[in-house]
Amino acid sequence: MGYVTSLFARKMVAAAGSQVDAPALLASAGIDPDGPWDPKAMIPAATYYDMLERIARQVDVTDLPVRTGASMRLDEYGALGLAFKAATTLGASYARVERYARLWTSVVGYELRPVPTGTLFILHRPGERRLGMRLSNEATLASAVSIGRQVCPVPFAPLEVLVRHSAPKSVDAHERWFGCPVRFDAPLDAILLSPESLAQPNILGDEGISRYLISHLDAELLEIADKVPLVARAKDAIAQALSEGAPKMADIARGLGLSVRSFHRRLSEHGMNFQSLTEETRRELAEGLLRDERHSLAEIAFLTGFSEQSSFTRAFKRWVGTTPASYRKAQQGR
Repeated sequence: MGYVTSLFARKMVAAAGSQVDAPALLASAGIDPDGPWDPKAMIPAATYYDMLERIARQVDVTDLPVRTGASMRLDEYGALGLAFKAATTLGASYARVERYARLWTSVVGYELRPVPTGTLFILHRPGERRLGMRLSNEATLASAVSIGRQVCPVPFAPLEVLVRHSAPKSVDAHERWFGCPVRFDAPLDAILLSPESLAQPNILGDEGISRYLISHLDAELLEIADKVPLVARAKDAIAQALSEGAPKMADIARGLGLSVRSFHRRLSEHGMNFQSLTEETRRELAEGLLRDERHSLAEIAFLTGFSEQSSFTRAFKRWVGTTPASYRKAQQGR
């Protein structure tokens, strides 16, 4: 089960305003309404999505993610927020999010990917594209821009924002906030950043403070790694890598901070090998995506690491005993 920081839930409820019963919503997610805003206090991701969907039944949530993202402040992110500030350039700041985001979520991974027009800051979140997840993804992209604006010495906007799900009834608020085109039904959830923006020196960049904070964050990552089961972390890493094709064991091991030999040994201790773990992850991801009608079978094949839909169909029938189309139809009838 994945977890997210309760800070995000509190921010969403606050942005929803007086039209919702904030204490009741927070309590439904297991959060003490009168407790401290502690980013280290985690809640299950599914509980968070449930709460967002309750909000959507009460108020118009078209621009809720944008308003939530705009409200995020680096000082609320603890040591990671300070490290983002202290990095010497905006690019270095986003690189810290890419590395240390596990401190506030176990369901999202970030990637900086160079492309011909700039660099994509990509949000990877596997699983069913339910409404709660879609709202959360939009808020996450908005918050990524918000924290960048808090350290950049010049006006900052992405070149483009990409969102994988379909557009809400209006995108005016999104484009006003981001200050650039926002493209829905895109292949990725990401913001496209220019080389000039990433090279901007941060207002409060400080190399000495930065080194101290990085050592602190590395220690926190090690602490998390000790608490989160290896198999769960490996499955998350595999799911995030599948859109690039079948992942290599060496790449996943390196991302987990292990040698291939150590990774193989520890999987063996759980009665698994890398091939079986990858197959299990693919199957679980495929089943979740098939329950979301927004994804075509061809897209699901791509997201689960298959180059051809026919290969995906054969594999899925081997896993589940039925074709992807039949599985989807059966789920819709429930």
